[in-house]
Amino acid sequence: MDDHRDGRLTKDGIRIYEADAFAGMTRAGALAARILDDVADMIEPGVTTAEINAAIERMVNEAGATSATIGYKGYEHASCISVNHVVCHGIPGGKIPGRSSDALKDGDILNVDVTVIVDGWFGDTSRMYVAGKLKPFAERLIQVTYDALMVGVEAVKPGNTFGDIGHAIQTYVEAHKMSVVRDFCGHGLGRVFHAPPNVLHYGRPGTGATLEPGMIFTIEPMVNLGRPETRVLADDWTAITRDKSLSAQFEHSVGVTDDGVEIFTLSPGGRFHPTWA
Repeated sequence: MDDHRDGRLTKDGIRIYEADAFAGMTRAGALAARILDDVADMIEPGVTTAEINAAIERMVNEAGATSATIGYKGYEHASCISVNHVVCHGIPGGKIPGRSSDALKDGDILNVDVTVIVDGWFGDTSRMYVAGKLKPFAERLIQVTYDALMVGVEAVKPGNTFGDIGHAIQTYVEAHKMSVVRDFCGHGLGRVFHAPPNVLHYGRPGTGATLEPGMIFTIEPMVNLGRPETRVLADDWTAITRDKSLSAQFEHSVGVTDDGVEIFTLSPGGRFHPTWA
């Protein structure tokens, strides 16, 4: 849906939404977050990514919402599910790279990414889960990635720049001897799925567009235990780490307020981090 009726555009092409947009984004973000809360209990060894996606699609439909990903550029699923060294855009029901099926195994880590449309507003969020017992090195990766997201969110306030967000994330991750993926980034959203700006998870402070109240976008750092390079498989969706190292990602949809930031996709049950139990 075109969002030309809402707010104004900056010289960088970034939409500044009116205050009532935040209510719409809150509803959309809350549904996406609740769905990811509810799916947590079914993630265990032996469950397939197809089963997880089917549950998500059912929850979207039962809520009277629309999946933003079904039909997007030919994509056919209500989620992306990225296991272990899959960085992003893992296709549910497809074979997990390096395996003969889509069944989870003990110790697998996975990112589940969901975007819903509620009353024309897009709620986009992802988080990490573990099937079975979490291995120490995977737990460290997940913790650093989660903390990197929150460091980025803390940099969101009027007068800061998008470079400040990227620099905060990159500095934190590299201080922990891990790497930030450069090939994918966050994005503007609101009444559209993807819009300016590109929200890079690396960069120099003071660069890029200046943050203004009313801007709405995602922050979604992807962090690798090894090198940052990725490659996309023959399906034209699934991105994996080139060195086959583990990757993790967390994503929030946020809006710039007069004095800081509002997170639209907070977990209603406190389940955003996989060690919530």
